[in-house]
Amino acid sequence: MPTPEPHIPTAASAGPMSYAIFALARAHRAHAAAMLRAMDLHPGQELLLMHLLDRDGQTQSELLGSVGLDHSTVSKSLRRMQDAGLLIREPAAHDRRVMVIHLTDKGRAMREPIEAMWRALEETAARNLSEQQAESFVHTAYAIAEAMNGSALPRQESE
Repeated sequence: MPTPEPHIPTAASAGPMSYAIFALARAHRAHAAAMLRAMDLHPGQELLLMHLLDRDGQTQSELLGSVGLDHSTVSKSLRRMQDAGLLIREPAAHDRRVMVIHLTDKGRAMREPIEAMWRALEETAARNLSEQQAESFVHTAYAIAEAMNGSALPRQESE
């Protein structure tokens, strides 16, 4: 069955690629959020866990740099994860103002469920793509991200 063409608002007609990225991000995030809820995680927490699984004992600032989220979002996520028993935060020996994040056994046990969830999400996302299309998409997505990250944000007229 062919996929129906999405209705693109006329105000977005000058940016069909940007609207497609928006629609894709929304659909992907909703699907991932449902899978994460089944694991008692909130969106973004799996990314923090993945980075800690790669290198436990990072500072909160290092995690901020790794995931590219703002301080308040990461701080709230870490607090929730600590309350859930996935990690502990403790002051660094060299500077008590710096918080170091360590996974608990429960947090380390999330590796396999997260990998399985990520694999299932990938399979769903690529279901209608050939291997070549999927590889091309990954390359294209990173090229777009690089362009967006390297582009200055437009200034407000009041600035």
